[in-house]
Parts: sequence; structure tokens; C-alpha cells
Amino acid sequence: MVTGANGFLGARLCTEILSHKLGLIRVTRDNTDNGAVVVGDICTQTDWIPALSSRPDVVVHLAARVHVLKLDTRVSQDYYDRVNVEGTELLARQCALHGVKRFIFVSTIKVNGDRTLKGIPFTTAHPPDAQDPYAISKLRAERVLQKIAEETGMELVIIRPPLIYGPGVKGNFALMMRWLCKGVPLPLLDFSDNLRSFVSLENMTDLLIRCLTHPGALGPPLLVSDDYDLSTVELISKIGSFAGKRVRLFRVPKNVLKTLADFFGKTDMYYRLSDSLQVDIEQTKKRLSWKPPCSFDVGLRSMVDSM
Repeated sequence: MVTGANGFLGARLCTEILSHKLGLIRVTRDNTDNGAVVVGDICTQTDWIPALSSRPDVVVHLAARVHVLKLDTRVSQDYYDRVNVEGTELLARQCALHGVKRFIFVSTIKVNGDRTLKGIPFTTAHPPDAQDPYAISKLRAERVLQKIAEETGMELVIIRPPLIYGPGVKGNFALMMRWLCKGVPLPLLDFSDNLRSFVSLENMTDLLIRCLTHPGALGPPLLVSDDYDLSTVELISKIGSFAGKRVRLFRVPKNVLKTLADFFGKTDMYYRLSDSLQVDIEQTKKRLSWKPPCSFDVGLRSMVDSM
């Protein structure tokens, strides 16, 4: 059973599950996906019984109130907690009551923090350091799920991905593509000394398929990426190259850009472009006998071609 089955990741995961000849229950908030079980908004009143009545062995919980840059400075913690914590808790408890064997929760690397020192990636040993309401809600959900798993014996898998990209991606990746395709000069030439991890839709889906049954998925949260880190300038250059567009970058001192970002309320975007955020996936590879099947270049080209 997959919640958020018509979302960016959910739709791809459902296609992959069906390709493995597995039974599938798709769960969505609305009726835009024919054949899905519609549960409406996720909250403390959501009725999960129609979806759980088919007795799924594994539930992959993707549905969430996601991180929205323009909202996070204006909304309370409750805005995220109602869905990501309280709604997730209700689902997990009903799953345990209906005999679900394994609950897979897709969290976020932001639970570990917003940035890393260059060359010192996040590992499973790093303590949580959630900074914004979205990340805090995901951390709280993880802790609630761990408590439920201890109480009920239901197996729990937690995955913390960085930014997921691929065909149909929205947000900053799509915005950058539009800028490049329009030939907009970007003042980012100095953003070449950071390193960031990403994970393609194909690699994230492949890991989720492995986690459906693999015993190594149980235990500490799994970190995932393409196992390839690059700077903002390198990322922009690759996108431009794959799109057949000339990349036009010019230099503006970082302190000037930071001041402008603060003035226009884009501080978070500035840090995403300037800071490092690296993920070490060695433990994930060992525990699951897994490695990303898709290289970063292949994943990025697939995204660019689709757009």
C-alpha cells in the first residue's frame, strides 16, 4: 500500500511495484487517480480502514505536507504537525491493528540539518538537528513511529533522502531550468566551492523496492543519494549542457547576494545555492547490499529531456 500514490515519487514507485508483479493498493487524497482509494485530507480523523481492509503486508507512507519555502516563515509548527506527525501516527496505529508487517516512512535529510561542512557529510551517527517546521515535523513523526514499532512489534523503516529530482520535478530544479532555457544570466559564478548530494527518482524508487522486504532496512534511518556530490556551478553547467543551452554566469560577491536575499525574503534559497549538504550512504549500501543503479548524469539528463 502506497500513500501519496499520485505524487512525484508515489506515481513512479507504484509503476515499479506493478512491474515486479506485486499486489498494490494506491491511496490518494482525491479522486484524480482512477482505481485509488481516496482518503481525503490526512489528519487525526482520516479513515484508513477502506485502504487497510485488503490487509497489505507493507505500507509505504509518502503522503505529507511538504516543505514550501514561501510559507515556512509565515506558518506555525502546527501547520506541518497536523499532517506529518498526528496524521502519520493515526495511520501507523491503524496499520498495526490491521496486521501490517512493515511500515516504510520517507522522511528527509533535513532532519539531520540544513547544511554540512564541505567534506564532512551526514552519516547515520550524526544526531538530529532539524531547523525548520517541516524538518521538525518529520523528526517528531520518526520518534512517534519508533515508539509505535516498539509497542506493537511492527517493523519500521525510515529513509532520509536529500532533494529528489527527475522527470516531473518542481521547485528549484524546475525554476533553474526555466532560467537557463530563457538565457537568463545568473550571478552565481562564486558558488563553485560547495558540494551537495541529490538522489534521482530512479535511485530513490529502487531503494524503496529493496526496502519492501530486505531485513537490513530495519534499524537506524537509511540515508540515500546518487553517491555523487557537486557544486552549484557544476550542477548548472551540467543542466545547460544537457539542455543544449549556453550557461551565462557572472560574479557578484556573496556578501552582496546574501544582503539582497535577506531583503527580498530569499535567505533560504541563498543558503541552498551556497552551502554544502552532503550525505554518506556507505551504511545504506552495506546494510542492503545495494548501490544506486542510475548515475547522476543519466538521472539528470532524463530530467532535462523530459522538461
